[in-house]
Amino acid sequence: MSDTQTLSIVILAAGKGTRMKSSQAKVLHEVFYEPMVHHVLHAIAPLQPEKSVVIVGHQRELVEKSLEDFPVDFAVQEEQLGTGHAVLCAESIIGKNDGSVMILCGDSPLIRSQTLEDMFRKHQNSEATLTVMTTILDDPTHYGRIISDDNDGVCAIVEEKDTTPEQKSIQEINAGIYCVDTAFLFKQLKNIGTNNSQGEVYLTDIVTLAVTEGLTVQKYTNPEPQDVLGVNSRLELSQAHQELQRRRNQQLMATGVSMICPDSTQVAPSVVLNQDITLHPGVEISGNSQIGAGTVIKNGALLHNVQIGSNSEIGAYSCLTDCTAPETSTIPPYSQSC
Repeated sequence: MSDTQTLSIVILAAGKGTRMKSSQAKVLHEVFYEPMVHHVLHAIAPLQPEKSVVIVGHQRELVEKSLEDFPVDFAVQEEQLGTGHAVLCAESIIGKNDGSVMILCGDSPLIRSQTLEDMFRKHQNSEATLTVMTTILDDPTHYGRIISDDNDGVCAIVEEKDTTPEQKSIQEINAGIYCVDTAFLFKQLKNIGTNNSQGEVYLTDIVTLAVTEGLTVQKYTNPEPQDVLGVNSRLELSQAHQELQRRRNQQLMATGVSMICPDSTQVAPSVVLNQDITLHPGVEISGNSQIGAGTVIKNGALLHNVQIGSNSEIGAYSCLTDCTAPETSTIPPYSQSC
């Protein structure tokens, strides 16, 4: 993505994720074949940021190892002192420049590259110091509420625990993604106090500080709420998996793959499928598998790291791993190898 100003990206991945009821760091929980933070890094890649900084803390060694193949720097948040404090940890890596910082969370695996590109473009083209992504929820519980001014700008974000009864009824919520002027960001983060119910440095307080200075804070409203909601529980983890599965299957069907029952069919992003393949219900294909054109894969077959030649048939409930089949092969049902 071409841009006219420097863009750095900060990804918050230091939290424990207590609502997951897990000993594993939240961002490492797998969603559709990859840790959820991987999906966020894939989403930011087309923006070609100058710097990508991942804020680590809880299980930092495991998070860093998981991301060793990504072009990122790491900043350590030694104590969990809030989102504002987490972003401030990236200052020494990003440094001072005339560009912008985009901030997002590592537990938002459904965010799309196009959404981030559109938001950054709006931020670039405006005179705003800060752009906040928002969305509208039928049930906004657990999310910070957007307090708007008469011109539909943002004048404050109020965290759920700090809302008044009237503010609780607001359905427009903070999606947790920001574009902000770099110099303003790091200067103001040092001025934020901890006068709130959590005793933490809230990143959202930069909105109030910008408004106090008479600076413009604008919205980028995402019409697809599901794309921006973080994963905070096992239920939300499964919902995110289903959404990524749905997107993948729609993409494959648009390129000439038939699926008898898409809801029960799973094809990992790393798999290559050619045209005129038919997948029956319950099929799962993963790893670095490649399936030749015209192949039919019957009910319940599980394929991992396989190379299947064109116009073949894989029998129902076969379980094939690390094997190769030539063109026009017929694999009987319940097979364990090619």
